[in-house]
Amino acid sequence: MPDPIMYQEDGYVVLESDLPEQFMTSAELEAKLVSLLLSEEVIIPKELKQFDSVQLQAQHLMSNYFELDIGADQYLQWYVVRLEK
Repeated sequence: MPDPIMYQEDGYVVLESDLPEQFMTSAELEAKLVSLLLSEEVIIPKELKQFDSVQLQAQHLMSNYFELDIGADQYLQWYVVRLEK
Protein backbone atom coordinates (compact mmCIF):
# COMPACT_ATOMS: atom_id res chain seq x y z
CA MET A 1 0.00 0.00 0.00
CA PRO A 2 1.47 3.40 -0.96
CA ASP A 3 2.57 5.76 1.76
CA PRO A 4 0.10 8.71 2.09
CA ILE A 5 3.05 11.13 2.02
CA MET A 6 3.29 10.40 -1.71
CA TYR A 7 0.08 12.38 -2.19
CA GLN A 8 1.08 15.39 -0.11
CA GLU A 9 2.30 18.54 -1.79
CA ASP A 10 4.08 21.52 -0.32
CA GLY A 11 4.18 23.55 -3.50
CA TYR A 12 5.26 23.52 -7.11
CA VAL A 13 8.42 24.18 -9.04
CA VAL A 14 7.34 26.23 -12.06
CA LEU A 15 9.41 26.49 -15.22
CA GLU A 16 8.57 29.15 -17.76
CA SER A 17 10.40 30.11 -20.91
CA ASP A 18 13.00 32.86 -20.41
CA LEU A 19 12.50 32.92 -16.61
CA PRO A 20 14.40 31.26 -13.77
CA GLU A 21 12.60 28.44 -11.98
CA GLN A 22 10.12 29.60 -9.37
CA PHE A 23 8.62 28.00 -6.29
CA MET A 24 4.86 28.58 -6.02
CA THR A 25 2.12 27.60 -3.63
CA SER A 26 -0.99 25.88 -4.97
CA ALA A 27 -2.92 29.16 -4.81
CA GLU A 28 -0.21 31.05 -6.72
CA LEU A 29 -0.02 28.43 -9.46
CA GLU A 30 -3.79 28.28 -9.74
CA ALA A 31 -3.95 32.09 -10.10
CA LYS A 32 -1.24 31.99 -12.79
CA LEU A 33 -3.08 29.25 -14.70
CA VAL A 34 -6.39 31.12 -14.46
CA SER A 35 -4.81 34.26 -15.93
CA LEU A 36 -3.19 32.22 -18.71
CA LEU A 37 -6.42 30.37 -19.51
CA LEU A 38 -8.14 33.73 -19.94
CA SER A 39 -5.48 34.74 -22.47
CA GLU A 40 -6.30 34.20 -26.13
CA GLU A 41 -2.76 33.01 -26.98
CA VAL A 42 -2.99 29.85 -24.86
CA ILE A 43 -4.05 26.59 -26.46
CA ILE A 44 -6.59 25.10 -24.06
CA PRO A 45 -6.70 21.29 -24.04
CA LYS A 46 -10.05 19.97 -25.32
CA GLU A 47 -10.57 18.03 -22.11
CA LEU A 48 -10.94 21.32 -20.20
CA LYS A 49 -13.98 22.46 -22.18
CA GLN A 50 -16.18 20.22 -20.00
CA PHE A 51 -15.61 22.49 -16.98
CA ASP A 52 -17.87 25.48 -16.42
CA SER A 53 -15.36 27.82 -14.79
CA VAL A 54 -11.78 28.82 -15.39
CA GLN A 55 -10.95 27.96 -11.76
CA LEU A 56 -12.11 24.36 -12.30
CA GLN A 57 -10.07 24.20 -15.50
CA ALA A 58 -6.97 25.41 -13.65
CA GLN A 59 -7.50 22.91 -10.82
CA HIS A 60 -7.87 20.08 -13.35
CA LEU A 61 -4.66 21.18 -15.07
CA MET A 62 -2.79 21.21 -11.77
CA SER A 63 -3.99 17.69 -10.90
CA ASN A 64 -3.69 16.01 -14.29
CA TYR A 65 -1.13 17.87 -16.40
CA PHE A 66 2.37 19.21 -15.97
CA GLU A 67 2.61 21.50 -19.00
CA LEU A 68 0.57 24.11 -20.84
CA ASP A 69 1.24 25.38 -24.35
CA ILE A 70 1.30 29.16 -24.00
CA GLY A 71 2.28 30.14 -27.53
CA ALA A 72 5.01 29.83 -30.10
CA ASP A 73 8.32 28.81 -28.48
CA GLN A 74 6.80 29.41 -25.04
CA TYR A 75 6.11 26.90 -22.30
CA LEU A 76 4.89 26.61 -18.75
CA GLN A 77 5.66 23.46 -16.75
CA TRP A 78 5.01 22.65 -13.11
CA TYR A 79 6.04 19.85 -10.79
CA VAL A 80 4.76 19.02 -7.31
CA VAL A 81 7.39 19.15 -4.57
CA ARG A 82 7.50 17.97 -0.95
CA LEU A 83 9.81 19.71 1.46
CA GLU A 84 10.02 16.96 4.12
CA LYS A 85 10.34 13.20 4.10
